[in-house]
Amino acid sequence: MTPDRRKVLAAAGAALTLAAGPARGQESRLFPIVETAEGKVRGLRSGRICVFKGLRYGADTSGANRFLPPQPVKPWAGVRDALDYGNIAPQIPGDRRHVYADLILNDVQPGGMGEDCLVLNLWTPDPNPSAKKPVIVRFHGGGFYGGSSNNPGGDGEMLARFGDCVVVTVNHRLSALGYLYLGEDGPLADSGAAGMEDLRASLQWVARNIEAFGGDPTRVLIVGQSGGGAKVSHLMAMPEAKGLFSSAGVMSGSQLAAMSREQAAKASDALLRRLGLRMDQIKELRAVPFTTLLAAQAEVEAEERARGEAPRSFAPVLGRAIPRHPFTPGAPAESLHIPLVVSTTLDERTYRETRFDMGWEEVRERLTTRVGAEADNLLTAYRDEDSAATPFIINARINSDATFRRSANTMLERRLAAGAAPTWSYLWASPSPAFGGRYGATHGIDVAYAMHDIRFPLAGPTANNLRLADELAAAWVAMAASGRPDNPKTPAWAPYDLKDRNTLVFGDPTRSVSDPRRYFREFWEREAASRRERG
Repeated sequence: MTPDRRKVLAAAGAALTLAAGPARGQESRLFPIVETAEGKVRGLRSGRICVFKGLRYGADTSGANRFLPPQPVKPWAGVRDALDYGNIAPQIPGDRRHVYADLILNDVQPGGMGEDCLVLNLWTPDPNPSAKKPVIVRFHGGGFYGGSSNNPGGDGEMLARFGDCVVVTVNHRLSALGYLYLGEDGPLADSGAAGMEDLRASLQWVARNIEAFGGDPTRVLIVGQSGGGAKVSHLMAMPEAKGLFSSAGVMSGSQLAAMSREQAAKASDALLRRLGLRMDQIKELRAVPFTTLLAAQAEVEAEERARGEAPRSFAPVLGRAIPRHPFTPGAPAESLHIPLVVSTTLDERTYRETRFDMGWEEVRERLTTRVGAEADNLLTAYRDEDSAATPFIINARINSDATFRRSANTMLERRLAAGAAPTWSYLWASPSPAFGGRYGATHGIDVAYAMHDIRFPLAGPTANNLRLADELAAAWVAMAASGRPDNPKTPAWAPYDLKDRNTLVFGDPTRSVSDPRRYFREFWEREAASRRERG
């Protein structure tokens, strides 16, 4: 090679180096790489928020791992992309014939369906170990049977940006694949709690890795709505979850009891009969395609679904992982030191009701079936409280007070009786504009506001909704950061006690109220006590 040729090649190499240098710098900014305890992952920067999707916190749960506690992820070499969602848990798809399901985009669950579903999604403003930002871990709703964190309602970008915090959402096993009881002995003795053990494993992943993403492992809020709140309820009673979170939030999901082994055995027997298998045929059970298992599960749950109820046949079962009921007979000692927020929405049950045109006589008949001779006076009280409410809304509000609200009040009272850390209460009273407001302040309406993301049908982009999102999202960020939800965006918010029963009522305006709707709380307390006496 001639000297001139060498000079030409050297000049060309230098030019390529100069060009590649800025390009590589831009690439690292646009596609940040974070080293976890298991290996390196590559995310994507979106609007100054770094997004990592489909991060594995557990191994594939199919085959030999089916029904076992979550198994660890094997470390890897090189860099794995975390640019798209991982699997959602196998489940019966959302049904678009139900209007409410459409309003929460229940059918939109990207990522594909499969048993390799132990994945989480993460949003961070600054993937720098020195950032030490508060962390919000959100568990999705859908009871213990459906949903995922891949749903648009689980997108954490807006909350991460608004709150300057790290947001994590989690997928895990559901229904029979997560909670099929297979007896008290042998390697699958705790199969009835596998889905909850997945969530425990996800929090262990957070403890190991969140600092690398800019989070503070000592400031971790776990929060969930509906089934997500029920999952938080159970985690608060799980010994192996102790120390993995510093504060908690239960939104419309106060779960007081787990399934007993006896209850779980009935559902398991029904499923196994449909599969033509016995409980001890583990090898054969693990070989059943998940589609076949789901079909059998659907038959077991058919009666519940036909009644318009959320399926409950497969749910967390008492055992080694869950040695006691979450909040029965009292608050669990494992989490008495954890500050907690408990909430409901005013009209929870409209999400399950479809008799939009019901009249007052039908409401009275239903109420008479429930409370007898007291029905007329009680219905008058409900109508006097809100003279503009439709019969459909009042019927749902009655059901909400007797179920969701009664459980939330019991959770609050049992925390106080046990001398637990401060506990706060909120009531979401601002109605959804969907279909002219016919759903009222329905179940799940506060999710969009909690995520500071009001683009969804139950909310909508208005100045008032943005104000409400500022208030609720700021409360959750404050809870994660300090263990207290009060913040400059909301009125003063004192902890709950039996003297004042202080509750923050989100509405127009948001206000702090002492024992809101006291008459109805006391009525349903008496009714519950009367039912217990009657056996």
